[in-house]
Amino acid sequence: MTGRRPSSTRNRIAPVSHIRTAAVLLSAALVAGCGLVPGDAKSAGDRPVTVMTWAPEKTRATNMPGVPAMARAYARWINAHGGIGGRTLKVLTCNDHNDSVDAARCARSAVEHDAAAVVGSYSQHANAFLPPLESAGIPYIGGYGATEAEFTSPLSYPVNGGQAALLAGNGRQLSGPCARTVLIRPDSIAGDQLAPLLNSGLALRHRPATVDVLAADDATDYADQARRALDTASRAPQGEGCVAAVLGERTNTFFDSFRRLREDYPSVRTATVLGSVDQTVVDRTGGPESPYEGAYVTSWYPASGDARWDPMKRAINEQAFGDNRIDPADAGVQTTWIAYEVLRQIIESAGDGAVTARTVRTALDDDVKVTTGGLTPPLRWGYDHMSPVGDFPRLVNARVTFQKVVSGRLTATRKSSVDVTGTLAGLS
Repeated sequence: MTGRRPSSTRNRIAPVSHIRTAAVLLSAALVAGCGLVPGDAKSAGDRPVTVMTWAPEKTRATNMPGVPAMARAYARWINAHGGIGGRTLKVLTCNDHNDSVDAARCARSAVEHDAAAVVGSYSQHANAFLPPLESAGIPYIGGYGATEAEFTSPLSYPVNGGQAALLAGNGRQLSGPCARTVLIRPDSIAGDQLAPLLNSGLALRHRPATVDVLAADDATDYADQARRALDTASRAPQGEGCVAAVLGERTNTFFDSFRRLREDYPSVRTATVLGSVDQTVVDRTGGPESPYEGAYVTSWYPASGDARWDPMKRAINEQAFGDNRIDPADAGVQTTWIAYEVLRQIIESAGDGAVTARTVRTALDDDVKVTTGGLTPPLRWGYDHMSPVGDFPRLVNARVTFQKVVSGRLTATRKSSVDVTGTLAGLS
């Protein structure tokens, strides 16, 4: 979930996927590494709205194929129901390969195609993709929150609290049961931010700072890190030790190593966050017999079985049934759905007017109130709703939910969400 330390980059052309448009756009998309899905709306006339969604696919580290797949499915779904205010939604997609050069290339492609917004995307390279968007005035709606820059750029309109809220929330969740917490996190620039965030939540009950264990985010075995974590956590006062792993896709690899070793140590509690685990991962690794059984999990959103996700699931069933890239329990898929619902309401607020990057940005800045069916609190990005958290001024939704894996199911441990704005403000 977090970016690697700077390394040499390679000039690559991202693969083209799911292209169904005219030859001129096809040629441009091949150059930019992007695909275009126009959808099927018949009542949209000649007023299409073009947007872009990007994410890494087929890399050795974090992959988010469900993000562009959900964006394409949303376009087909909304267009099959008349489009957005009578306009066809056209979705460009791009693969950033977890690479800063390709992330910048995706952003330049959005500019070249005159995109009205970049929506529901995931990238670890905000410093590469935000400058081209900012220069062109293209808003970035509902990015995953993988980077701090997404909460500082005036062109970013996040729908969740990103890694900051998850880690601060996880610290609060663990501040009760854990006398000592060991954090397994990526050895990366973005990973360096995680321990202070987790500690901000642990400090709520004056728990000691976490023990920070670094790990490569593309390793195939984490036996050394698991052994260090168990050695430390199992010697916690009163035996209340916890191991929190936040390694994105590699979290499962860590817990596989952890499971093989934990029987040799006294019992410790485990924890992680949304994006490092979801219901599908729990199911795939054994359900009630999974190494995640009993783990504390902090999420941005309600558990995947919550009825508030039903509209998204109906859209998936209608337009993407059988597409195994789109998992309704995946945080990237969920965030993309929410981001496109934001886009829909923003465009509808424009009435019959033109929809451009400028008009979308103006509506967002003018404090249009967006609702998401209870998946988030009402969202507004006007000046009066900016965050008091100095390092995260664009953080308009710092709410998280506390869950636990019980009998193989992610289950809410409290009815209401928790606002960690105050916790994060303590870091400023």
